[in-house]
Amino acid sequence: MEIKRITSSEYQLVVSLFNDYRVFYKYPSDLALAEKFIKERLENNESVIFVASTEDGTSMGFTQLYPLLSSGRAIKNWVLNDLYVAPQYRKQGIGEALIKTATEFATADGAAFLQLETAIDNYNAQRLYENIGFNKQAPDDAYFVYRLPLK
Repeated sequence: MEIKRITSSEYQLVVSLFNDYRVFYKYPSDLALAEKFIKERLENNESVIFVASTEDGTSMGFTQLYPLLSSGRAIKNWVLNDLYVAPQYRKQGIGEALIKTATEFATADGAAFLQLETAIDNYNAQRLYENIGFNKQAPDDAYFVYRLPLK
C-alpha cells in the first residue's frame, strides 16, 4: 500500500471514491458533481487529500482535510472531513493508515489538534477513532452555533 498527498492534476484518483463516500451518506450518485468538487478544492488549495493505493495504482481509500482557522488563538488546525475506504478493502488497516498520515501532516503543519465528526450510528468509525486516540467532545457550554440557510 502507498499513501500519498495528491495534487490538482491527480484529482481523478479519488473522484469515484468521493462519489461512493457521498452515496454512503445517502446523497445521490453524481460523478460530475464529485469531479467538479474535488477538482475545485485542489485547484484552489482549499483542502489536502491523501489517497491509499495498491501496488498497481488502484485507489482503495482517501481522506480529505480542511483548515480550521482561529482568529482569537491565531492558529490553524485541521478538520478531517472525509474518510472513506472502498468496501472490498476494509478491515485491512487502510483507514487507520490514512488517519495516521493525516495526523503526521497536521502535526508537521503546527496544528494543535485534528478534529472530525461522524454519524451517530457509524459505530465502526467511532470505534476506530477512539482506538486511535480521538476523544469524543462534550457539547460546548460556552458557545452556541448558529446557522443561516442561504439556499
